[in-house]
Amino acid sequence: MSLEIKSRFPIFRAHPDLVYLDNAATTQKPDTVIERITEFYKEGNANIHRGVYPLAAQATTDFEASRDKVQQFINAAKREEVLFNSGTTAGTNLVAQSFALHRLQRGDNIVISAMEHHANLIPWQVICQKTGAELRVIPMNSKGELDQKAYSTLLSNKTCLVAVAHISNTLGTINPVEEMVSMAKQKGIPVLLDVAQSIAHYPIDVQALECDFLVFSGHKLFGPTGIGVLYGKEEWLAQMDPYQYGGDMIRDVTFSETTFAGLPNKFEAGTPNIAGAIGLGEAVDFLVSIDRAQILQNLKELQAYAMSSLLSIEGLQLIGRATNRTAIFSFALADIHPHDIATFLGEEKIATRAGHHCTQPIMDFFGLPATTRASFSIYNTTADVDRLVQTLRDIKAFFS
Repeated sequence: MSLEIKSRFPIFRAHPDLVYLDNAATTQKPDTVIERITEFYKEGNANIHRGVYPLAAQATTDFEASRDKVQQFINAAKREEVLFNSGTTAGTNLVAQSFALHRLQRGDNIVISAMEHHANLIPWQVICQKTGAELRVIPMNSKGELDQKAYSTLLSNKTCLVAVAHISNTLGTINPVEEMVSMAKQKGIPVLLDVAQSIAHYPIDVQALECDFLVFSGHKLFGPTGIGVLYGKEEWLAQMDPYQYGGDMIRDVTFSETTFAGLPNKFEAGTPNIAGAIGLGEAVDFLVSIDRAQILQNLKELQAYAMSSLLSIEGLQLIGRATNRTAIFSFALADIHPHDIATFLGEEKIATRAGHHCTQPIMDFFGLPATTRASFSIYNTTADVDRLVQTLRDIKAFFS
């Protein structure tokens, strides 16, 4: 199935020898997404919501249709709970500024985990510093698994929010978010889930999860860059004030006072990424059209094959060996610098990533300045793993 799926992605026709293993950073785009964005700019470009001429009306219809698609895709109760923005980072910052900042007081706390991407760490760190609140961190073990007992002790009647990733972009760990949300809910604590790394492969149902907020980026689920989603329960969004102001998010304006529009408009100031939202809707259509259960099974099998193959390389240190994990692998190889490894792999048409992956606390925990990361998706195969492993062996031999 991976090869059939791969044929729908034009980048692999342009680069037949490409082994693309940088999916945790961004995924490739299928024909249908690219064609839909091109079609909009060629045949349907107009601004939305206030234009009454046919092009503008159609653009508005298509833009809002994408909101409906996302609502159904994540099973939100209402379309108004789906807010478009520029990506996961923007969604997290909106919650930090419009929700947390006005609720936190000295003595309160926010709970995050030790494996968060900087985008789900720094906003809470800054808000805590501004308010005098405490940032509490769920510790993890040497396998890259969160300590659930420690998590339960961090929750208190002073906890205003839990913000945690579903899947670590560095370790590949799949966190037990269902249990973690449930534990928080027992104490009446709202929860934000970062599903940027899981949305493309794993089913997400916000009502079943009972999370209060959820964030993800379009470009990590085969859609365009510069578009993302913040889901929020209506009860919270209705109480929150916007922190960006401008056109299309108002009901009435005078020089002395402004009243804001209802949901979702009050959080979508200015001209949005219209083509991006339409492209995201097309990416959702693409995902709905494929057998996701089979894709997920293929990914699990690929994860197991890749892990055993990588560990067969003498001198390779894999960080993150959680029992429940996905096909994201960060590793060090002998004393070879990760950037050298990634450069050599690139010369062999194998795309990986090197650095701290916006998770410097993870690097500090494992005592490494950086790693090389290989991350897999629906168009990858065991042949890709074999090429990666053989090239890593060649690199090791070269530096030896």
